[in-house]
Amino acid sequence: MTLAGKLIETAKVVIPIVWLYFVCAYLIGSIMCGYIVLKVLYRQDIRQLGSRNVGARNAGTLHGKTAFILTFLGDALKGVLVIVIARFLHFSEHIQLIGLALAVIGHLKPITLKFKGGKGISTFIGGGLAFQPLVAPVILAAFSLLYPWIKSFTLAGLAALLSIPACLFIMQYDWISCTLVVGILLLIFLAHAENIKERIPHL
Repeated sequence: MTLAGKLIETAKVVIPIVWLYFVCAYLIGSIMCGYIVLKVLYRQDIRQLGSRNVGARNAGTLHGKTAFILTFLGDALKGVLVIVIARFLHFSEHIQLIGLALAVIGHLKPITLKFKGGKGISTFIGGGLAFQPLVAPVILAAFSLLYPWIKSFTLAGLAALLSIPACLFIMQYDWISCTLVVGILLLIFLAHAENIKERIPHL
C-alpha cells in the first residue's frame, strides 16, 4: 500500500473517533453536578431554589460549603476528564481544546436539563488546569491583584481568567490554541452577561 493509501485508511479510522470524542465531550459537560448533589443529598431541585442556577455558587448559597465543594469539584472534573481522554487517545492540543469547548457548551446548554445549565467556570478551570497546570498560579496572582480593586468576586474571577490565553501565548502555544481558549472565555463571558451588567455600576 502506498503512503497516500495508508494515510487515507488511517483517516477513516481516526476521524470517526474524533467526532465520537466531540459528542462525548458535550455529553460529559451535560452532566450537571449541582442538580445531582442537591437531588441526592437534599432531595431538592436546585432549578427551583435560590438563583435557580445549577452551578456551585447557588448550591453553596443554599446548603453551604459541602454542597459548593462537591458541585465545584464535580463540574471541574468534567473538564479534566475531557482533556485526559483526549490525551489518552493522543489527540492534538487543538482537538483537546475543542473538546473542552464542547464540555463547556454542554455545561451551559445541557441536553439533560432542557438546555438550561450553569455558567461554565468550574468546567473551564478544571480543563484548563489539566491542559496546562502552570496557569494555576497565574490565575491566583491575577485574582489577588484584581479583587482588592474591583471588590467583586465574580468580576475579579472572570478578569483573572483572561490571563490564561496570555499565559499560553508567553509559553509559546500556537495562535490556534490561544484563539480557542479566547473563544471558550467568550462563551463564559456571554453566560455571565447579566451578572456583569449588574455589578459594573457598583465598581
